[in-house]
Amino acid sequence: MVSYFMIKVFLIFTLLQFNLLMARQILLVVGDNFSSSKAKLSCFDGSKRVFSDIDVNLGRDGLAWGVDDKNFKHNADEPTKHEGDGKSPAGIFSLTDSFGYDDNDFLLPYIKTTANTICVDDVNSTLYTKIVDMPSKEPNSFEFMKRTDDQYKIGAVVAYNTDAVKGRGSCIFLHVQKAADHPTSGCTSMKYEDLEKILRWLDPLKKPILVQVPKQYLPQVLKRFPQINLQTNIIK
Repeated sequence: MVSYFMIKVFLIFTLLQFNLLMARQILLVVGDNFSSSKAKLSCFDGSKRVFSDIDVNLGRDGLAWGVDDKNFKHNADEPTKHEGDGKSPAGIFSLTDSFGYDDNDFLLPYIKTTANTICVDDVNSTLYTKIVDMPSKEPNSFEFMKRTDDQYKIGAVVAYNTDAVKGRGSCIFLHVQKAADHPTSGCTSMKYEDLEKILRWLDPLKKPILVQVPKQYLPQVLKRFPQINLQTNIIK
């Protein structure tokens, strides 16, 4: 007999897939392969290309499939994302919130960070993967969201591992690059001016998503999102 829990999980998964397919704003990040720490970002509003292609940095050890990815048919021996592996997640993810150090008028819900704002990457914490104010009992591992540099001066939250599956990665963002050609710990980074124009463009009513894959998976991307036009140097 099919349990109520199984039906509920199925309905939630179906709704999430529907929301992804309904996305109008698509940020497509394509690396050469799973080892790439550099990639090209293309932005689409429906079938319309927005902005010129943008150079972005990925994790220092490239890409790995996100937890429980069901959007792509991929080989079982390809890397999967784990906490602290230095890899950016591959797959399709909603962009849910923006954040930054100062007041801002981005359309995505905005988190104004303070010296107390953290993202928890302690796999044993009940707050794992969450952005919160520092609790009375400090987690064993976390990162401050208001840093002494500008990497988190503005950014967007990538809805990765939203079910907080233990050890499968946390605190994934679009953020400002440390320097040109400098890889991340697992996020996607770019120049401040490029990120700012993207954040001013992103609209929650258009259900923005990040599609992040190695180049060999572009055919599957095009099959899933036939409206986007890939006449660009990312496929050369």
